[in-house]
Amino acid sequence: MEALGRVVNEIEETLIAVLLGLMTIVTFANVVARYGFNSNILWALEITVFMFGWLVLLGASYAVKIHSHLGVDALINTVEPTTRRILGLISVTACIVFSFLLLKGSWDYWANFANLPGTTGRWFPTGFESEFRPKGWYEVNDIPLPEWLRWMEDAFNDGDEYEKIPRMIPYAVLPLGMALLLFRFLQAAWDLLHGHKDRLVASHEVEDDIDALQHEENT
Repeated sequence: MEALGRVVNEIEETLIAVLLGLMTIVTFANVVARYGFNSNILWALEITVFMFGWLVLLGASYAVKIHSHLGVDALINTVEPTTRRILGLISVTACIVFSFLLLKGSWDYWANFANLPGTTGRWFPTGFESEFRPKGWYEVNDIPLPEWLRWMEDAFNDGDEYEKIPRMIPYAVLPLGMALLLFRFLQAAWDLLHGHKDRLVASHEVEDDIDALQHEENT
């Protein structure tokens, strides 16, 4: 779990850093084009919106890892450590179920755009659709398709030419982000089960106190 966590952590941090850098570059370039050359990068706004969506959804799972989500621990601070862990396990179980439902819903929404079947079952997947309408031909509004992605025309569009990138590309963050979120909650459950921590989310003040106590114990 720790080794897998390190790999996922590298992926999350790299993607978040790249997205932030690209958003800055594209926005700056569009400002220069508009005010310096009285021009406009037509696709700049749309790609920035998509990258911001990626940033939010990837950041949600990363925030679970670094405990950046808001937490109210006034109640659990008043109970015994064993009870605190039990409450933490109840909380993380609810989060795992919720993120699993989000993963199913996001896959079902994205899959047809990639010419893949969605899942059957109202709440939990019971299989895959035997019949579905492929939507690989759907394109975004403004972002042109790079030449190195022309292979997608044969793979997803019956050989017909794409003018813009297919929607499956920006929408792929939906199942990816929810899968990462589910993994982070499973990782939190593992830590709770093995006594590595006693709560799912701690307020930042409590985290500082815990870090201070651990530092005192180590010294």
